[in-house]
Amino acid sequence: MIQVTKTFLPPKEEYEAILQQVWDSNQIANGGKLHQKLTQRLKDYLNVSNIVLTTNGTLPLQIALKTIAGAGEVITTPFSYVATASAIVWEGFKPVFVDICPEYLTIDESRIEAAITENTRAILATHVFGNPCNLEKISEIAEKYKLRVIYDAAHAFGVQYKGKSIFKFGDISTCSFHATKPFHTGEGGAMFCRDQSLFEELFYRHNFGHKGQLEFQGLGINAKMSELQAAMGMAVLPYVEQIKEDKKTVYAWYDENLDFEQIRKQVLRPGASLNYSYYPIILSNEKLLLKIEKELNLKNIFPRRYFYPSLNNLPYVRKVDMPVSESIASRILCLPLYSGLREEEVRTISRIINSNLKE
Repeated sequence: MIQVTKTFLPPKEEYEAILQQVWDSNQIANGGKLHQKLTQRLKDYLNVSNIVLTTNGTLPLQIALKTIAGAGEVITTPFSYVATASAIVWEGFKPVFVDICPEYLTIDESRIEAAITENTRAILATHVFGNPCNLEKISEIAEKYKLRVIYDAAHAFGVQYKGKSIFKFGDISTCSFHATKPFHTGEGGAMFCRDQSLFEELFYRHNFGHKGQLEFQGLGINAKMSELQAAMGMAVLPYVEQIKEDKKTVYAWYDENLDFEQIRKQVLRPGASLNYSYYPIILSNEKLLLKIEKELNLKNIFPRRYFYPSLNNLPYVRKVDMPVSESIASRILCLPLYSGLREEEVRTISRIINSNLKE
């Protein structure tokens, strides 16, 4: 069976050796030694100054939204994982959807200003499949209207834009360390920001609001990463570059074998690097997608429809038309891509797709 992705597991003995430190310290939570080590190593690897590790990748979105004063509207994309929109609703804000660029698949920055009202509090945009948004234009709009910018960078671990970590842009960036991601802690995530006072707020909010052991600085929640998660992160991080190279090779095999007469790919934004986490293809129509998906499934190959349906059709948001997002969501398919996928398997997948394009 070939799934859309496969979790990278480090050598068991290496993970167990790191876990032994947990047994030695008898501390399994609350910022133990492994948590501290992983925080510093990620700072060094990503070249960032502030990072808060969390127990999953959704709580960072919720905490980031909680830093916005008052209620109101948050401008966001309809083309992302459901957590992007649900976090907005969960925190009491109203999502205002802006359609996407058909090439980059990120929020269409040219449409953002028209969606701003006196109730707008922030822009929450997604770097789709790790492809950065138009960072300069969004920053310009946010500064003009005094809006906070939050980036859902769940897919963007290790991505750089013009030589800088993608996590250095916006007021707050969030990331997922879920098992399907290029770097993972099993479950897990992180928040990044440049401003020190904002970092301190994110930190206390992820730890029940604690200022010290007996004091509380403000409202918080429990989003702390455990030592067991940190241990997995410490075991996986040394392999991240090799994982990336392996996926880059698989990515190139698809490029060589797929017939692009009726398929198109997401356009990479100039100045951005790829982390090779996804290989999305955009087909001409949904009927063709369903046909290809069925033929692949019959061969025990399971691609995935990221992101379907378009988030403007969720049952708990106000329905609005997002024609580009809805069109892309109906005919985009992410192909299997992971370290260990063999060239012959990529050729088989490509052959099945190509043969169905010609019929």
